[in-house]
Amino acid sequence: MSTTNHDTLTLEQQQELMEKYDPEAASRKLKGIIGTIVFILLLTFSLFQLYTSIFGVLTAQLQRSIHLGFALALIFLLFPARKKNLSKNKVTWFDILLALLAVVVGAYWPVMIDELVNRVGRLTPVDFSIGLAAIVLVLEATRRTVGLPIMVIAALFMAYAVYGPYMPGFLAHRGLDFDSLIQTMFFTTEGILGTPLGVSSTFIFLFLLFGSFLEKTGVGQYFNDLAVFIAGKRIGGPAKVAIFSSALQGTISGSSVANVVQSGAFTIPMMKKLGYGKEFSGAVEASASTGGQLMPPIMGAAAFLMVEFIGGGITYWDIAKAATIPAVLYFTGIWIMTHFEAKRVGLRGLTDDEIPGRREIFSKLYLLFPIVAIMVLMLTGMSVMRSAIWSILITVVVSAIRKETRIGFKGIIAALVDGARSALGVVAATASAGIIVGVVTKTGLGLKLANGLLDLAGGALIPTLFFTMIASLILGMGSPTTANYVITSTIAAPAIILLGVPDLSAHLFVFYFGIIADITPPVALAAFAAAGVSGGEPLKTGVMSSKLAIAAFIIPYIFVLSPQMLMIDTTWYELIWVVFTALSGMILIGAGIIGHWLRSLFWYERVIAMIGGLLLIYPEKISDIIGLGSFILIIALQLLSKRKNTPKASIAS
Repeated sequence: MSTTNHDTLTLEQQQELMEKYDPEAASRKLKGIIGTIVFILLLTFSLFQLYTSIFGVLTAQLQRSIHLGFALALIFLLFPARKKNLSKNKVTWFDILLALLAVVVGAYWPVMIDELVNRVGRLTPVDFSIGLAAIVLVLEATRRTVGLPIMVIAALFMAYAVYGPYMPGFLAHRGLDFDSLIQTMFFTTEGILGTPLGVSSTFIFLFLLFGSFLEKTGVGQYFNDLAVFIAGKRIGGPAKVAIFSSALQGTISGSSVANVVQSGAFTIPMMKKLGYGKEFSGAVEASASTGGQLMPPIMGAAAFLMVEFIGGGITYWDIAKAATIPAVLYFTGIWIMTHFEAKRVGLRGLTDDEIPGRREIFSKLYLLFPIVAIMVLMLTGMSVMRSAIWSILITVVVSAIRKETRIGFKGIIAALVDGARSALGVVAATASAGIIVGVVTKTGLGLKLANGLLDLAGGALIPTLFFTMIASLILGMGSPTTANYVITSTIAAPAIILLGVPDLSAHLFVFYFGIIADITPPVALAAFAAAGVSGGEPLKTGVMSSKLAIAAFIIPYIFVLSPQMLMIDTTWYELIWVVFTALSGMILIGAGIIGHWLRSLFWYERVIAMIGGLLLIYPEKISDIIGLGSFILIIALQLLSKRKNTPKASIAS
């Protein structure tokens, strides 16, 4: 789909793009009795989550199984088995049967809890059947909402659990019989009902609900207006608007594709209008939108999983605080390159007529208050769940200030329904991730693979990081960030930790690469969605997105080699120096990639800039000195050169 002949995408076109590139958006539009039933189920799902959050979460098995039952039933009613059946918007008898079976599975623990506790470790034929049904339903629900890759991975892990004795070398283990596998997967908190689903049934759901309420206030459009007001007049203003608005949109969107389509429908046509190419316009939006999940205070759902996986008293605020500087560097890197590209091409900013008025912007500044409030609440030590609940309430109250932002009763109901709908893919992904974690725990696979990875890397840190990066990128291609993070944090992160790297650095490392897989070819869903908006060539857009987001491929190495960037055991002096050298390095790398700074760069200047930038980013005194020398040299060469019109290079070259 192209916007060549239109200024912006219609809502229908946006939805079509999201359905094409984001499986979680490809749901039926139901009407009639079934539509009413689904509406009531979604509303009840949200009310159940709110009730248990306010008055006390149920025991782990009960909370998680009810949460799972709601989600599975809704998935089979809303998501067809095949995308080509989406247009029919009718639920088949088979899907109704699966939804009813999902209700039985979800209700089994609450109804049978006393008997299940009394005969722990012993399965009846009914238990076995219910456990098997739960596994099959979770895998199929995952395929429908998230895609085939994560379902296949979960199935392969279960096959590994059963056929362990036949595995080669260090991968061999005693193996599990089918009873033990079913027992682990559904009748303990180490499988489907494990930590990932536990996080989904508490923290993640509430934050998705918070994002849904924020959307109802119109804060998404306000983010765009605020971005235009702040960055629109600058050189290449529209591209900088895309970066700024996408960073803000990331606070209410947990999906890179959704962020691209919603923000890009506004920013990409604006960039094209002022002279940016189709691929570059799409790449700016894709790289910025993908980084939205890296931007505190509200990061991707995987950040909540990180709290549980790292443990040791670490809080969500600790993770958000640690991720702040890397996120700022990420967006700064994209900003620098779009600035240099705009200078190279000679693009102007927006005119006064195209910029929202100061009064209009400041009159709606209150819409940002809920986001500030949730930061303050978590910073003061309030639990994540309580902070989310209070922030939802604050959002409703604040929205009432002006009529056009007021949510109202119907808006509250719509936000509850939309919030529950947005959680379905996360529930399926975390349930499948629980299967993977259960196998890893039961078979000891995590430690085996960690040691195998270390052996492959010869026990050296940089090769280990490189192999971990490749694994995270491959797993992230077509998989949701949550499931990707669970797999890599269980298998790859331990290998990094064994080399003495702090837990937080190791987990953020795999988290980063799991996210930027969305803009890494050949399967770069966010970039492909952006190409759908811009009308550009998808693969070229993906390659260009990776170039623009080069910071994301470098920064994780920095905070592993230099944890000071994450504010771990550091002084303010060390922190300032690390940030200064990293920013200087990003400027050099940006100039080298784009081929322009104060003027267009010769090929040898680009080489010096790239090498100097990498040396500045690498946290060592000698490399910093050489890098700063390169920085000064490049500036001097440009200032002393009298040639104004050197051969133009570009990001595509």
